Amino acid sequence: MRNKNVGYLIVGISILIGVVIFLFNSGLKDIVDETCDHGLTCTMYDTISLQTNLSLVIAGLIFLIGLFLIFSKEHERVVVKTVKEKLKKKNYDLSGLDLVEKKVIEILRREGGAFFQSSLMEELGVGKVKMTRMMDKLEAKQIVERKRRGMNNIIVLRN
Repeated sequence: MRNKNVGYLIVGISILIGVVIFLFNSGLKDIVDETCDHGLTCTMYDTISLQTNLSLVIAGLIFLIGLFLIFSKEHERVVVKTVKEKLKKKNYDLSGLDLVEKKVIEILRREGGAFFQSSLMEELGVGKVKMTRMMDKLEAKQIVERKRRGMNNIIVLRN
């Protein structure tokens, strides 16, 4: 799910929480009006207002988090777009590569020039060691480049 969609979802939930807070607040005030004999000096009114204010602050923070997600930009997508634009320009020399290495280049071209290393391993059906050695070899030939993204690498065709 995109950040913007999650942000809209969180903003909607915070508004729903605010409505529920006001419904409970009015219900509690009705109950206190019927049960408290002290009038407006009853300490239960102070407790209700404290709980209402605290819950409204929490709902407001959730609302702000939602707004932050709506207006924040996604960074990873930009990297992939620039790689796709540059990829169209270069023809790669595939001589001297074995079948699996050629398959890596084919998959990267199909995916627009960038693909996660773990997904590449799954698609090729190779292990971590073989994948690492293959990427070392392709990087040495300056065909691909590994870019670290969290706990994973993105394999990118070089220009």
